[in-house]
Amino acid sequence: MLALGVEATFGPKELVESLLFVAAEPVDVRELAKTLALPADAIEAVLEQLVVEYRSRGIRLLRHNDQVQLVTAPEAAAAVARFLGLQTVAPRLSNAALETLAIVAYKQPITRSGMEAIRGVDCSGAVRTLLQRGLIVEVGRLQVAGRPVLYGTTEEFLKHFGLPSVAHLPQLAAAEGPTPELASSQDA
Repeated sequence: MLALGVEATFGPKELVESLLFVAAEPVDVRELAKTLALPADAIEAVLEQLVVEYRSRGIRLLRHNDQVQLVTAPEAAAAVARFLGLQTVAPRLSNAALETLAIVAYKQPITRSGMEAIRGVDCSGAVRTLLQRGLIVEVGRLQVAGRPVLYGTTEEFLKHFGLPSVAHLPQLAAAEGPTPELASSQDA
């Protein structure tokens, strides 16, 4: 069991929940394991339990890579904004920006030219908007001539759409293969 003294009356789930509650920022899963002297797989099991339990609650467990954080449920956004006195809400994303964001979410990592190949139009304005809003970020560079930037979604994207991780994106009806530039780089 836990070698933490008084805390031993609490189970791992309650302790993980307490640590996430007091953390102002996302917490690394390894840090939770180290703090509680538990194996990482035990922490992972606890996190999965919390995700299920929070589905019908006012809070959610947000996960981005190995970072986890307690956040308010997206359904409570209007009430939370009123409570905090937040008057202005960022303007809605344009259809072009939403389409581009969907492409990045499902095809990440992807280059701007990959987005444009899928959409059939220039995406530079939409990419700029998504970068400014913190919904996408540069995640690397493709190892081909010109080394184009690869984009992926951010933790802010997950918060905005109330997703615990990108693995929880709805499934596409007809999944397509990798983007053309990724396919060509994988062949090399």
